[in-house]
Amino acid sequence: MPVQLPETSRRSVLRALAGLPLLPVAGIGAGELLFASGAEAASAKGAPVAVEFVGMAAPTTAAAQAKTTVESSMVVTWADGSKQSFALGYQPLFITGDHVPDGKGGTILAGGYTDINGKPILDQSMATPAPFFSDCPDGCNLLAPIPGAKVAGVTGNTLFAVVQFEYATRDSKDASMYGKLPSPIAVLTLDQNKETGALKLVQYHNVDTSPAHGLWITCGASLSPWNTHLSSEEYEPDAAALDDQFRAYSKNLFGDETKANPYHYGHLPEVTVNADGTGTIRKHYCMGRISHELVQVMPDERTVLMGDDATNGGLFMFIADQPKDLSAGTLYAAKMEQEAGKDIDKGGAFALKWVKLGHATSAEIEKLADSLKAADIVEVKKEDPKDPSFTAIPFNGKTQWVKFKPGMEKAAAFLETHRYAPTVGATLALTKLEGVTVNAKDKTAYMAVSYIYKTMSDGKSGIKVDKINAGAVYQLPMKGGQTDMAGSAIASDWVPVHFSAVPALVGRDLATPDALGNTADADLIANPDNLKFSEKLRTLFIGEDSGNHVNNFLWAYNVETKKLARILSCPAGAESTGLQAVDDVNGFSYVMSNFQHPGDWEKGLHDKVKDSLASLIDDAYRNRRSGGVGYIHGLPQAV
Repeated sequence: MPVQLPETSRRSVLRALAGLPLLPVAGIGAGELLFASGAEAASAKGAPVAVEFVGMAAPTTAAAQAKTTVESSMVVTWADGSKQSFALGYQPLFITGDHVPDGKGGTILAGGYTDINGKPILDQSMATPAPFFSDCPDGCNLLAPIPGAKVAGVTGNTLFAVVQFEYATRDSKDASMYGKLPSPIAVLTLDQNKETGALKLVQYHNVDTSPAHGLWITCGASLSPWNTHLSSEEYEPDAAALDDQFRAYSKNLFGDETKANPYHYGHLPEVTVNADGTGTIRKHYCMGRISHELVQVMPDERTVLMGDDATNGGLFMFIADQPKDLSAGTLYAAKMEQEAGKDIDKGGAFALKWVKLGHATSAEIEKLADSLKAADIVEVKKEDPKDPSFTAIPFNGKTQWVKFKPGMEKAAAFLETHRYAPTVGATLALTKLEGVTVNAKDKTAYMAVSYIYKTMSDGKSGIKVDKINAGAVYQLPMKGGQTDMAGSAIASDWVPVHFSAVPALVGRDLATPDALGNTADADLIANPDNLKFSEKLRTLFIGEDSGNHVNNFLWAYNVETKKLARILSCPAGAESTGLQAVDDVNGFSYVMSNFQHPGDWEKGLHDKVKDSLASLIDDAYRNRRSGGVGYIHGLPQAV
């Protein structure tokens, strides 16, 4: 029979669990906290020695499929061999479109869009124009405590998180708005309950992005080792072929469809949070202009591995000149050498060699971006010019022919990276290389390839494996003492040397859809996207962006036991985003988890469930126009 503990005993149990920090207890008061036994009994168990996530079944009822559902648990094993189970749940902080505290006694629109001058951007398709807000919260980072942090309204510990918003799916008339609005990014001031770890939003601050020329399609994010938010700009605009999407973006941002410069986008923005809950931003232009999904800085605080969410994407690595400073360094791209016949039905296996693309500072590349047009750097042909001075390259799933202007090698390497890298020997054949994270103890990086198809399976770009629409998570062992393709030493001990799928993390396509409409096995991952690793829990967390699962899931994979557990299900049609595994903040751990575009119905996949789910999702998420920001919490229970 559970017993209620006095305050000092509750603290001692929480701190005992903090050796493997406890997911926060949210939604209950400290006086209501129950454990299976008293503090003396907990102490007798010894220290916690292991944590295991116990998965949940995929939801099958309309009520469960239409919301964020968490029916999983966490089991702690103590030194004496006993186990204690904690049910998990989901705690929202807000959904976009809410009016949340602005810290000034008023409110602000969560996920709202503003132009370069900070003025709200209005949806003019409405009878009465109203401010746009995003349905797509994505990258999110809970920061380590900032010294001297002080914000009015906080009664517990002052914490900050940064959340970015990738895009707005549609306007009020359901016309696509993808990539047509400048991405907002916000600092959240959170009040952390000192007893339970629960988080409460007390201030929402929009970061002024005008110093960075505005932001373009901010997707995933990571926390730097020096406690800053590393953002992203995905699907860099093609400077050689500007389209209506980019012109609309420019119009919404600047009020002029010709003013935005494509070379200012496709880079890495970094947000620094101040002690008062405000933030500042700058872009790093020297890390390659690619489809930045997110980046992961290695423990040396210099080496950076980057996701490249493109068709004909590549493996890119940046090594900063100085620790904790991404404003100057050397950019590399991988040449992938496939091991013939090995695991071609499971994603293949590849040795990695590295091609140096160049060294630069952010300032010098920004200056080039300010002054150059695409025609100053490269001549591009979409049909074979029958001219040997042009080089055929794979680009966005097709072949192009390029010729770089003399003396423009540096500009090409850093501003036309996708076109330049294959001309100097790099392999650009991956399809939707998304999340990246690091297991420091094992010196292994993990990268998500959401779909294994097209340029990975057609053999045209240097690799050929069997098509797996459900994708896979790859592992990349890292070593020091490496040289680049020219024989020069690479100044890092964290250089990936091999690329192969984790056997348990390969999706399985179904020959025919199952009873719910899933076209990939619902008990395996499908289309992995967000990845984050917890060193203390020895667990890789995997969020899906699947066109093959009716509901996207968040998974936990223990790298020691090789056990895979489904721990969360998103609303149908929603993508699992904003993933972050935080090992310890004031004695508590957190799994941050957002979702975007609920009710994004895909023909075929959702045909069997749409009729029963559509009204539920419309009612809960403003007619499919809101996404959610929140985290997983754990509620201790009797075993």
